[in-house]
Amino acid sequence: MLEVTALPLAELRARTSEKWREYPDDVLPLFVAETDFPLAPAVADALQHAVATGDTGYIASRNPLAGSYAAFARRRFGWDADAERMRSTADVSMGIVEILRRVVSPGERVVVTTPVYPPFFELVTEAGGIVERVPLRDTGTGWELDLEAIRSALDDGVRAVLLCNPHNPTGTVHSRDSLAALAALADEYGAAVVSDEIHAPLAQPGTGYTPFLAVSDDARRVGYAVVSASKAFNLAGLKCALMVTAADSTSAVVRDLPIEVEWRTGQFGLLAAVAAFSEESDPWLDGLLHTLDQNRRLVADLLAAHLPDARYRIPDAGYLAWIDLTGLGWGENPARRILRDAKVALHYGPAFGGEGAGHVRLNFGTSPEIITEAIERIAALVER
Repeated sequence: MLEVTALPLAELRARTSEKWREYPDDVLPLFVAETDFPLAPAVADALQHAVATGDTGYIASRNPLAGSYAAFARRRFGWDADAERMRSTADVSMGIVEILRRVVSPGERVVVTTPVYPPFFELVTEAGGIVERVPLRDTGTGWELDLEAIRSALDDGVRAVLLCNPHNPTGTVHSRDSLAALAALADEYGAAVVSDEIHAPLAQPGTGYTPFLAVSDDARRVGYAVVSASKAFNLAGLKCALMVTAADSTSAVVRDLPIEVEWRTGQFGLLAAVAAFSEESDPWLDGLLHTLDQNRRLVADLLAAHLPDARYRIPDAGYLAWIDLTGLGWGENPARRILRDAKVALHYGPAFGGEGAGHVRLNFGTSPEIITEAIERIAALVER
């Protein structure tokens, strides 16, 4: 395991990505899902070699991406994904849209399990579908799929489920049993399940993460997974994702997509993803998971000490903290006040659906010092 620590704030402010350009320098940006760590060494080496050799053309029709992901999935998840049943595209969102366009007709409904990654609402609409919101069920200690509500939606004519596994923003790793039950429902009703698994490499050890296509024969018949190295390895700007299938019928849907869907894959994204998925990057990823484990617990400790009225459950995966601030009485969208008065940028809770009222999403993929300062700035608003 390598030690993975965030870069100093001065170096981070030299970046030109959305996280570091959206707000003035007096704001701590903990909103968008970018991380503040150096690139994995193998990824940096691959990109530097490409620049040095001018390897900046189109992606090759024969390339090692699918094979590298299949090997990664076998090592990290114990899943024997078939490289012959994968196809690349620019990013997970594009993969979701292109698949949804083929599995739902215009005007048909698609379940999204709120609170959920805000672009899901737009992706369904872009694909010609209509969003059917089925909130996660709050168990009192976590969240889970509301299978009875999903059954009711399917019984009422819904044609697909857009799954987030692990879930954004709650960081929930859905149980194998829950996923298998969802797959059985979809199979019973002839519906498709499209699973966004972009946060999968960031599932903490011991949480029981299972790729949707690995849970059952039902899942393999009805399911599509869209995966990427972009969240774990901070490669979103390089544009590379994989659409993964596990049955002849679903593989045919992805195989028959226009060639341009695949050609939108970025060459740098492909080269970086192959390096990220390689065994050489495993020690870096293990180090990142260790750092994020410490950070997710630090958030809990800081909130308990400085904002005891906040409610937060330590996530199973990722680097996003879903925090309920309704107890502070700061209204439906507390992130607005926090940005204005504390100079901390958090993601707006209501953007994730009605269940996000009074909530914020905080990105802890950064240094303990920045996390501490951010929460102390927010707590100072209460003391005022």
